[in-house]
Amino acid sequence: MQHHSHGADGPLLRDPDLRRYIGARFVSLAGSAVTFVVMPVLVYSLTGSATWTALVAVAEGIPYLLTGLWAGVVADRLPRKAIMVGADIAAALVLMSIPVAAWLDHLTAAHVLIVAFVAQTVFVFFDAANLGSLPVLVPRHRLPSANSVIAGGGTVVEATVPAITGLLLVLVSPATLLVVDAVTFMASALLVRSIVRPLNRARRGVTPRTRTAISEGVRFIVDHPILRYMTIIGFLVAYSGGSLVGILVVWADHNLGVQEGDWRLGFVFAAWGIGAVVGSVVMPRLVYRVGGVRTALICLPLSGAAGAMTAASGHWVLGMLAIAAWGAAYLVIAANSVTLRQQVTPEPLMSRVMTVGRMTSFGAGFPAGALTVGLLADRIDVGVALLVCQISIAVATAVAWLSPLRHAPRHLALPDDAPAESTTGVTSDGTKPGT
Repeated sequence: MQHHSHGADGPLLRDPDLRRYIGARFVSLAGSAVTFVVMPVLVYSLTGSATWTALVAVAEGIPYLLTGLWAGVVADRLPRKAIMVGADIAAALVLMSIPVAAWLDHLTAAHVLIVAFVAQTVFVFFDAANLGSLPVLVPRHRLPSANSVIAGGGTVVEATVPAITGLLLVLVSPATLLVVDAVTFMASALLVRSIVRPLNRARRGVTPRTRTAISEGVRFIVDHPILRYMTIIGFLVAYSGGSLVGILVVWADHNLGVQEGDWRLGFVFAAWGIGAVVGSVVMPRLVYRVGGVRTALICLPLSGAAGAMTAASGHWVLGMLAIAAWGAAYLVIAANSVTLRQQVTPEPLMSRVMTVGRMTSFGAGFPAGALTVGLLADRIDVGVALLVCQISIAVATAVAWLSPLRHAPRHLALPDDAPAESTTGVTSDGTKPGT
């Protein structure tokens, strides 16, 4: 309970540990935003293939499917701070192999894909520990605001860094730019290491065996009347997002006439982040006004419409606007889903439940969408391939509106291990008393 005293009533960023936590996220995101542009550009320049390019997104998503459950168990049992620091250092070392191979003139597309897979596997363990840490640092009723600060600041980074990266690609080789990401991972490790408070709460009772621990996390989601449907929706929404990321470089080339070395490429990538900035501002307002579940119901059809507009765009400015609208709706849905899981999950299950959510969305839906669109784009028009993949959003919207989610309460019940919020002037449903 003492962990809830920091930032319970005042500005969130008054808490120095939370500032370090968020700072590490932003620094790491800056490097990852460079990689977001560079990796597919690098593979497309080496192969000229839509399928090979889409395999970058597949390689980055599959590790969640393979290791997500085990990562959640590890993050619930071992010190989360040590996991994050070790993962950052390992990722930096792995990424550095690409520029070194390029400098020695031995870089291949297969090498890039292997590094993407290994670096993301390491990140899965970082992410499991990271997602479980925030509810320890922040009272649960303030998680929508905390996640909005993180998402908003992060998407400002994601909106500016890709544009800068696109400009730098005119002057610097893609492989060399990956040095930036390696450096940011080291900086993130130092910031996480400087966090004073422990990022795990004290464990009670007997620690279950690994298989039992995994099944507990899965069963919590399956049995929860809200999370069960939100997880299905998360898979379908991630499928649509994976289809865009998997084909973005190829789509920009074929539909917009924007290629590597063109300064506009970075702005096409940045458009998603610009939209996400808008989404991060809108998300907490929507959640507090209509509730988390109803926020998803509202934004799902908007996401589908924006995805269809993106697929049909033939001019780079219109394409940017459509991607920005898509990014705004997508961010609201994704950040809101994370917030819902964090709010209703008991602390002993936190990392496991969070990684199950990530596994089904980013680990299964995201690579499935990327692989599908890559295979289609080598056989049919790229825009048509992207449009076909947006059927998943139509299905997600139908699932949401035809399921019990339509009748979900505005505020969900919090678990028994989050009692401190009732002493901060806010009731357990996250509203001011009397409102």
